[in-house]
Amino acid sequence: MGSPSHPSRSKRRRLAAVVKSLRQMPIPQAKSTYRRLLIVWAILVGGAFLLMLNLVRLQVVQAPDLLKQARSQQTSYLRPFIPRRPIVDHNGNMLAIDHPVYTLYAHPNAFKLPKPTVAEKLAPILGRSVADLTRKFDSAESGIRLEYSLAENAAERIRDLQLDGLDLNQQQQRLYPQQNLTADVVGYVDVDQVGQAGVEYSHKNLLERSVKAVRLSRTGMGTVMPDQVPGGFLHLDDLHLQLTIDSRVQRSAQSALQQQVKKFAAKRGVVLVMDVQDGSLRALVGDPSYDPNEYYKAKVERFKNWALTDLYEPGSTFKPLNVAIALEAGAIKPDQVFNDEGEIYIDSWPIQNFDYSYAGARGPVSVSEILQKSSNVGMVHIVQQMKPDVYYRWLQRIGLGQNTGSDLPFEIGGQLKDHNSFVQSPVDVATSAFGQGFSLTAIQLLQMHGILASGGKLLIPHVVQGLYDSNGQPYWQPYQSSPKQIFSPNTAQTVLGMMELVVSKGTGKGAQIPGYRIGGKTGTAQKASSGGGYQATAKITSFVGIFPIESPRYVVVAVIDEPKGEDAFGSTVAAPIVKSVIETLITIDKIPPSQPVTMPTPTPSP
Repeated sequence: MGSPSHPSRSKRRRLAAVVKSLRQMPIPQAKSTYRRLLIVWAILVGGAFLLMLNLVRLQVVQAPDLLKQARSQQTSYLRPFIPRRPIVDHNGNMLAIDHPVYTLYAHPNAFKLPKPTVAEKLAPILGRSVADLTRKFDSAESGIRLEYSLAENAAERIRDLQLDGLDLNQQQQRLYPQQNLTADVVGYVDVDQVGQAGVEYSHKNLLERSVKAVRLSRTGMGTVMPDQVPGGFLHLDDLHLQLTIDSRVQRSAQSALQQQVKKFAAKRGVVLVMDVQDGSLRALVGDPSYDPNEYYKAKVERFKNWALTDLYEPGSTFKPLNVAIALEAGAIKPDQVFNDEGEIYIDSWPIQNFDYSYAGARGPVSVSEILQKSSNVGMVHIVQQMKPDVYYRWLQRIGLGQNTGSDLPFEIGGQLKDHNSFVQSPVDVATSAFGQGFSLTAIQLLQMHGILASGGKLLIPHVVQGLYDSNGQPYWQPYQSSPKQIFSPNTAQTVLGMMELVVSKGTGKGAQIPGYRIGGKTGTAQKASSGGGYQATAKITSFVGIFPIESPRYVVVAVIDEPKGEDAFGSTVAAPIVKSVIETLITIDKIPPSQPVTMPTPTPSP
């Protein structure tokens, strides 16, 4: 056998045969064939060039973008839904917690049973009629939402039915076990789990657990590869947000408040309790309130905590503070005597005592008696012992015109006239002496009386105690700055002694508790009118209680807006509320009596 022909020789023979055939062709036919060959060659060369250009475009120019697209198709980022941290009260009682609920969808086009049969099986679980559910099934072929927040036990019963065409989607929902008890403090979250009021709003950074998105690898079909899921990426901490609020005190305050609001047909009311050891709030309750579990049923104005947002003129409850200012400024002496005329005129404006129409002029009265009898005229004489500029600076120093700096949201500052307007108006100075002509909030009044109860220190009211783990160990606690000293301890104790006489002998007798030394001050103030002046019939009644006087621990403030009736005063409306709350505090904290209770000697039986 001969050896195979060399490839290059074979090609040359074929090319020679083509050339020979072209030479043998007629000239026109040869030229035409030659042009066709050139065109084919040009197309092949051009195509190869374009392919090369496209390869450069894909491999060089568009390489980064293509790589990014490929990674986006092959991986996905998952940020799992993580429940908010629970909120508990001072004793660990649950105030807010996330729990799973389910949304139930129906897809009638996937039912294998007749619609009435499906409706009949679901009706007892959903608490709805068969006819109602059947109508729902007829409204669309798919995607009908039957229930939004089914409990887990109801969802489990629906699963057990094993019905085709039903879809249960799980989500988290915030639950408030105490309902309206702590709504003014805790607040609520909306359908998107976003805090809208109270601590849920102001401390969302502590309640929302921080979870980073996790990158997961996918197969070509788009499913997640199990071996690519990082371990522990759904780890949850066991921290909870603990408040200073005591649900037992809160419930007592709520009960007493609701009783008085109903009895006097009042517009609304609020009660606050502060521990003067550190400014922590043991209770803050308003009435009417709302159930945060069903916040969407409440009127919008209910979401506003008016103890922090609504201004009012405090009236006589401010008088002890004015006495403390005058004592600290050296303008008066504790045993000084003033003449109470019952009625005086300041720049042609009459100022009277509340009982002038039947009590008339009292004549010489001590500073203590001025507080006991709640004398407006006596207070004007006390404040007149100071220069208006000095008095104004003291009002600013105790915090008037500012907010308290509490950790609850939406607090506003009080209102006080500017310096020049105030000092140049004798009437403004005179009306401020008995708590009118300026305004503050209930929590600001609480803070100011806390100055007297704490030995002269300005405390910051707060409700957040900190983040704690399941063992009760603190993880984070808020920084508490050192309180500012406003009055000397001697001045504070002197005024507290006068406030004790208000309860034992004066207008605050409604707050007396046998065996306990309690200080207090009543307040019944006209409500300012939006058009200027005061409303003829509307008033705000209030009472501030401090106890025990020998070693103050608590300040309790009750404010009732627009109580009705001839007997609606701070002494009759607000003082009984404070008394009830103090009795609860005595029981909870096991506070011993200040002095032995004198019991009547029993009469021997004949």
